[in-house]
Amino acid sequence: MNANELSATLLSCLFFMGLVAWISYRKTRGDVDTRDGYFLAGRGLGAVFIAGSLLLTNLSAEQLIGLNGSAYGFNLSSMAWEVTAAFATICMAFIFLPRYLAGAFSTLPEFLNDRFDDDVRRLTVILFMLGYGLVTIPSVLYSGSIAVMQLFDVPALFNLSYSTALAATIVAIGSIGAIYAVFGGLKAVAVSDTLNGIGLLAIGIAVPALGLSLLGDGNVGQGLHIITNTNTEKLNAIGSSSDPTPFATLFTGMIFANLFYWCTNQYVIQRTLAAKNLAEGQKGVLFSGFFKVLVPFIMMLPGVIAFHLYGAVGSETGLASIDLAYPQLIRDVLPVYAMGFFLAVLLGAVFSSFNSLLNSAATLFCLDVYVPYKERQGQQHVSDEKVLKMAKRASIVIALFSFVVAPMLQFAPDGLWQIIRVFTGFYNIPVIAIVIVGLFAPQVPALGPKLVICFHILVYGLLKFVFDDVVTLHFIHLYAILFFIEVAIMLVVGMRYPRAAVWTYSTSDKVDLQPWRFAGPCAVTLISCVIGLYLLFSPIGLVGGISTLFWFAISALTVANMAVWLLAYRPGYSPL
Repeated sequence: MNANELSATLLSCLFFMGLVAWISYRKTRGDVDTRDGYFLAGRGLGAVFIAGSLLLTNLSAEQLIGLNGSAYGFNLSSMAWEVTAAFATICMAFIFLPRYLAGAFSTLPEFLNDRFDDDVRRLTVILFMLGYGLVTIPSVLYSGSIAVMQLFDVPALFNLSYSTALAATIVAIGSIGAIYAVFGGLKAVAVSDTLNGIGLLAIGIAVPALGLSLLGDGNVGQGLHIITNTNTEKLNAIGSSSDPTPFATLFTGMIFANLFYWCTNQYVIQRTLAAKNLAEGQKGVLFSGFFKVLVPFIMMLPGVIAFHLYGAVGSETGLASIDLAYPQLIRDVLPVYAMGFFLAVLLGAVFSSFNSLLNSAATLFCLDVYVPYKERQGQQHVSDEKVLKMAKRASIVIALFSFVVAPMLQFAPDGLWQIIRVFTGFYNIPVIAIVIVGLFAPQVPALGPKLVICFHILVYGLLKFVFDDVVTLHFIHLYAILFFIEVAIMLVVGMRYPRAAVWTYSTSDKVDLQPWRFAGPCAVTLISCVIGLYLLFSPIGLVGGISTLFWFAISALTVANMAVWLLAYRPGYSPL
């Protein structure tokens, strides 16, 4: 890329980013002066902004890089992390969200304080803050940075070493991204996420199409013929024990990992807590589930194309690392005039996850640490001005900390995607276990969650990093085993030392709790799409040639969905 091309790319990138920033500013003027306005968008988000923000918060550079890298190096088995999230979004829409909105909670730890006590609240905040600061936020910055570096060859451009260029890129991206979170609050995040989400979908469709065209010497159909008839094992989503995500894990720890992410993870559920009513919240959550179904096509198919173009990783023509698959493909297929738009979308995706995490971390610190501390000191009311000032300071500190941690991820031996999932295991399972027990076992006292948090960190750490050569069970299976053990611990504690007074759910009238009429049929269609995807990317589908059984199964799913939707339109039908 020469100087003129680089200048054109940067200018077009800045134009699109500036447009997004201007629209976000126009939409949020005067709405971020109160804590509800800053942290929860004034509890006024509709379905479009909820779904758009969930999409961009979840699908960032870590997915673009990590999932395509996994497809390039292995197969489509890692799509399980994304596609099976549909089940979790349904649980969120029907089970968790109605209860969160009924209590008008601002954060998950606030609910845990109401259900258990302040100590459980603080322990949960610590888990989230450590997870965000050490794993999630740094991974977002790192993945976005290596994509930019590969795309523009930053080390050569500025005559820097790889490590120095990586650190500089991380700081530059992180500094710009922090502006949204520090000054705009959640509504600005949601608006910018939705706009960038449109761009991400456009790029997500264009890159596979252009990649297939390159593979087929200008013919998309020929490229598609090649990947569906050559090395079709790359299209297999039914992972074996040697793959990053064995198929059996879908029915064990994967369930609880997704439930944690979509139903209890603060930086995800925060936009649903900001819903103007339950119906809009359910629409937004379920619509985001449909976007997840597109992931294999927009975030994994390019990795398969890269395999056919470049060869296996480490081979004579192959790439040096699986995490380079997507950046290299982008560099080869996108025309120069589109590079600026792609860069803007890529950075938008990075900013989205980054500023969402910063906003949520600041929310947790302010509403679950700072305000309770001030109240214990005897201050009856902490002004919104003080809370917002502290939120901005906390965001800056967390951002600076992530700048230090992010460059260290370059030394991850098994790729970015794997290290994220392994280390998330330190806090995802105890949180979802505590929330489920908290909702459905009202006699369990605060002692149960406290024991579980300590137990999980100790045992998971030992099993994964000390006795990993003895206990060779996949870490996702460990998720499930530890989940059931920890639920059992809390139930036993509840039977031996029950609460003096059984916890009862307190409701608030802040939010309209009328459910969406078509939530049920929408959920059925969503699950059907997931089943259809696994049928398509399996030995009865594209792997080895489509069989008669595949068409029979797809036909049965289609008929079942038509019946469900016809029922929903009958007079007198009521939502689930």
